[in-house]
Parts: sequence; C-alpha cells; structure tokens
Amino acid sequence: MDRIRIVGGRRLEGAIAISGAKNAALPLMIASLLTKDTLILDNVPRLADVSLLQRILGNHGVDIMVGGKRPGGKVDDGQTLHISAADIVDTTAPYELVSKMRASFWVLAPLLARMGEARVSMPGGCAIGTRPVDLLIMAMQRLGAAIEIDSGYVVARAPRGLKGGEIVFPKVTVSGTHTAIMAASLADGTTVIENAAREPEVADVALCLNKMGARISGAGTRRIVVEGVAKLNGARHAVLPDRIETGTYAMAVAMAGGEVLLQNTRADLLQAALDVLTRAGVAVTPTNQGIRIARNGAGLDPVEVATAPFPEFPTDLQAQLMALMTRARGTSQIVETIFENRFMHVQELVRLGARIQLQGERATIEGVERLKGAPVMATDLRASVSLVIAALAAEGETLVNRVYHLDRGFERLEEKLGRCGAAIERLSG
Repeated sequence: MDRIRIVGGRRLEGAIAISGAKNAALPLMIASLLTKDTLILDNVPRLADVSLLQRILGNHGVDIMVGGKRPGGKVDDGQTLHISAADIVDTTAPYELVSKMRASFWVLAPLLARMGEARVSMPGGCAIGTRPVDLLIMAMQRLGAAIEIDSGYVVARAPRGLKGGEIVFPKVTVSGTHTAIMAASLADGTTVIENAAREPEVADVALCLNKMGARISGAGTRRIVVEGVAKLNGARHAVLPDRIETGTYAMAVAMAGGEVLLQNTRADLLQAALDVLTRAGVAVTPTNQGIRIARNGAGLDPVEVATAPFPEFPTDLQAQLMALMTRARGTSQIVETIFENRFMHVQELVRLGARIQLQGERATIEGVERLKGAPVMATDLRASVSLVIAALAAEGETLVNRVYHLDRGFERLEEKLGRCGAAIERLSG
C-alpha cells in the first residue's frame, strides 16, 4: 500500500494547475445515461473515482473512449471522455459496484427517466457519516415513480414515464438536486425544485444538460425549474475547475509560506473560503490566470468558521482549515454542521503536536509554535490531505499512510507540490 513521505519546512513557490472538479465530473458522467448520443466531456480529472465510475457505467452498457494526448498538450491538461450510452443493456446497479462509491447510486435517476425502471443497490456505509439516500428517493416519488426496497436494493418503476411535479427538499442536498434535475429533464411536464443546492457543480451539470437540449432555469439558486423534453442529444462540455482542490492548495501555501499562482480556477467558486484565508492574514489576489496565494513571513491569525452549504464555507475544506489553524497565533473555532463524523482527522493531527479539543460539532484549535513529523493514517479523502498540509510545516519527516483516499480526489498531488519546492514523494508498496 502506497504512502507519502514529507519533510517539512520548505516554502512553496511557483504555479499549480487546478484540475477539473471531481464533484462535477461524476454527475456529468452519470448524465450520459440520459441520451443515446455521445456526450464529450473535457477537463475530466484523472482520479480513482473517475476510473471506478467508468467501470460502473460499463456495467450498464456504456462505452467510454478516453481521448489521447493532443499536439502541444501539457501534463496538466485534463482528459477528454467520449461517453456513449446508445444501448443500455442492464438497469441494475449491483452492490459490489455501488458499495465502492456512493455517487454511483445516482444512476437511479437517469435509468428511471430513460428506461422506465431501475434497480440500484443501497450504497452502504460511509466513513464521514450516514449520508442517507431518502431525499433522492423522495424526489423520484414526487415525479411519479413507484419505489420499493427489496433485499437491499431500491427498485424504481415508471413504465409510462416520469411526470413533472413539485420537489421541496427539507434540507439542502447536493445529491438530491443533481438527481432531481436529471430525472426531471425527461419528465412529462414542468418540475419545480425548492430549497435546491446552489453549489457550482449543480449549475455546471445543468449547463451541460441544457447543451444536450434540456430546459433548466434557476440552477445556482434555491429554486430550479425544469421543463421536461422528450429526449436529449449529445453535447460537448468542459468540467469547471475544482474549488476544493483550489482551496486545498491555497491552504497548503498559507501553511508552508511562499507564493503560488493557482492556475485555471476562479475566485467566485470559493469566495467564502478565500475570505477566511484573508482574515487569517494570507494574501489572496485573483488574476486573469487564476488566484495568487502568498504568505511571506507573517504569522497566521486565528479564525472562527462554521461549515454550511454553498455559498458559505464548504465542509470539504474543514479538515484543511483545521490543519492550517494548528499554527495560528491564538485559538480558533470550527463548527461542522454537515457531517456528523467529519472530525476523524483530529487525532492524527494531534500526533503531529496539534492541540485540538472536541465538543460535539465544535472543534477548538489552540495554535502551537511548531509541529513535529510522525507516522499518520488517512481516514477519508479530505482528512488525508489535511495531514499533508500539516506535514508541510512540521519539523522532520511525516509518513502519511492509506493514501488511496488521496487518489480518489487529488490528481498527482505529490507532483504538483513537488514542482513548487515541497520535499514530498510517494513510496510504493
């Protein structure tokens, strides 16, 4: 099993190209099930989750061709996927595949909308919380689907097609909003989605669906209206930049010190997180090429933050911010409101010398003068990268174990940081 070795104390200087957003690429790939025509996706990140979803879609008969390198192409260019779901051969998504990645449960919506039926395994447990699928099921029922649970599978049927309806989510749900707009795109009539997720990835999926012939308005707001159409066509769409990767590298630069240009990204995708960094004393400068992050010598100021749905501070950057605040001059407070088990990185940060106290959903971080390298273990995707951030400023050597979590969401992390001067390497086996 691979590990990552980091020797702390090196400043970061240079540029890091931000990849396409994993949280947009996955639902965009799933949306290919809505049409017989080919969907071409550019700027798709090279991640373990993307590769796994290719296998899952293949189980339904989807053909995926990965475009080769183009003349003059760069190593940081995302890949191009040509996805064809001309013939769906199986409407069942088995447990052995769905259990490996929760997002694959979302195939329920396009399979049901296009084929009139779907049988999808319940996704099973998750390291950072229960993350139930009841709101996704409710959304399909509001569109006229008959649903039953049979031996751990959700069996959904709409033999005469889905019907437009009103979907009111009792709480903001990104997965529920994604699946609702997919299903409603092929429903007969108009669907109104209230309390919809406003995340940029939702708007990106809606933009792609509209290119395919869907009629979706309001994506990116709390109220989305979808006028159903009889069929969708193929299209070409570039995945938007990954705001979580952007924020992660911004915090890495803030932790290590130095100046780095984060290329091919946009400040509006994560303004709340950038505002927190500014409050902490980090220089954040949007440019035509991306976002420039700098911290030259000055210490970090403590902050108080609560995670919340977009446009507020994202839960997917909570662990990274906590790592950063371990070196702040004073006491910081972070309240996690989205997932109940998303503090599992705390004990690993403590192994590096952090001082963190937990009380329910609140973490109190008392900044320390120095961290010291040690062996640590990743528990989930965002927790694992928080350990990398802490290690960049720790004295001596840190070994991060179970880095397969990292490979799910960060493309060539050690290479990107290494190019900017970090002493970081992957150890195989």
